[in-house]
Amino acid sequence: MEEKLERFKEIIDQHHRIVFFGGAGVSTASGIPDFRSSAGLYAEDQHRQLPAEEIVSTSFFQKNPAQFFQFYFDKLVYPEAKPNIAHQFMAQLEEQGKNIQIVTQNIDNLHEQAGSSHVHHLHGTTEHNYCINCGRYYSYEELILDESGIPRCSADQGIVRPDVTLYGEQLDMTVVDQAIRVMKEAEVLIVAGTSLVVYPAAGLIDYFNGQHAIVINNQPIRTHRLEPLLFIQDMTDVFSVLS
Repeated sequence: MEEKLERFKEIIDQHHRIVFFGGAGVSTASGIPDFRSSAGLYAEDQHRQLPAEEIVSTSFFQKNPAQFFQFYFDKLVYPEAKPNIAHQFMAQLEEQGKNIQIVTQNIDNLHEQAGSSHVHHLHGTTEHNYCINCGRYYSYEELILDESGIPRCSADQGIVRPDVTLYGEQLDMTVVDQAIRVMKEAEVLIVAGTSLVVYPAAGLIDYFNGQHAIVINNQPIRTHRLEPLLFIQDMTDVFSVLS
């Protein structure tokens, strides 16, 4: 363990262009549940009439906006969550002058709260919202809910939806293209808190051409063609030692 941590530190110290590719496990230490673990949202499906994947789909949102937003605000939005050691570690590296690019599957904005400037949200973010009628932008703090719990536009009373990718929708190709570009340019790739099973996001690591990949996950995962420096343990333990 100590030897691997020393190697991790050497790699970071000796390189400038670093991509951090993070999944739901990055935010669990901040109190935000993941989807696929035994304590995740999907594990709760047996107690619901409808599975989570159906509730956060485009078709369900369009037909049942009140139910959609009840689930969304209850299960997907955590305004009280604070950045953890992983978010802080990457922000510290940027402060030191390194080119840190964050590619995240998470819809929170904890990387931004920690101070990271270059964050590519593959699935959007709860911080960005827009009226489906006029396109007017709202931050999360600006949302005004009607009596049914549905956010409404102050200009035309249209529904204000989160700018996140729902099931049945395509990823924002502008963001995907940005993620591909930074992957290709990176010297170091850090993969953390993801099982690498959600596509097309997981396929992005195939664009990495650098020499050094580091994977941190609390369970073994398939790392495709990468031959990484591998940590099968809690992410916070690793970053706590390095900070």
